[in-house]
Amino acid sequence: MNAQKKILLVEDETNVVAFIKKGLDEGGFEVSVALDGNTALSMIFESTFDLIILDIMLPDKNGIEVCRTIRQHHIKTPVLFLTALGTSENIALGLNTGADDYLVKPFKFIELYARINALLRRTSYGEQVSEEKSKNVYIISDLVIDDDAKTVFRGSTPILLTATEYRLLLVLIKNRGRVLSRVDILESAWDINFNMGTNVVDVYINYLRKKIDADSENKLIHTVVGMGYVLKER
Repeated sequence: MNAQKKILLVEDETNVVAFIKKGLDEGGFEVSVALDGNTALSMIFESTFDLIILDIMLPDKNGIEVCRTIRQHHIKTPVLFLTALGTSENIALGLNTGADDYLVKPFKFIELYARINALLRRTSYGEQVSEEKSKNVYIISDLVIDDDAKTVFRGSTPILLTATEYRLLLVLIKNRGRVLSRVDILESAWDINFNMGTNVVDVYINYLRKKIDADSENKLIHTVVGMGYVLKER
């Protein structure tokens, strides 16, 4: 039953990664690996996993921050914490953040394997996530738009937009990877009889860039000279 199950292993100790991945590969799981918290978040936002095995002590963002962020984005993937911090307080912190289970290091692989299978048996996560990430949630890189809640996040940071900025961003992300002319954008985001000479699109694209891209190395809003704008990863 494990052949189609996808697991994200988030762990920075390469010997631990090799140990866990070997066992899970042999168990028929499809295993992806992230060595730090930011990479893990990017992978979670871009792909669907059946389970996340998450170390707490990580570079960039620790496991607690990663778990808190994905729960804020309504991603229901089961999370199994690995931790060397085995006190009741640390375990309670992890579970209260949204994790489903924990395992204290050092551990035996047979116990990890049993906990993974128990989590997968008692969750209908796969179907829930498919619905969650359908027509009302839009994701590119670490930018997440929930059109039901009208919320925008870049990573764990909420982005506050005006109504016009939000409509413009929604048009861009619905057409991700497609170059939109200024006329396309005006017709979709403004729905008005517009003056062809207006620069309102350029003005609002600039507003969006300041809010969406200014603090990120991974720029998402790109100009295609002479043609228009496109939302895509580099």
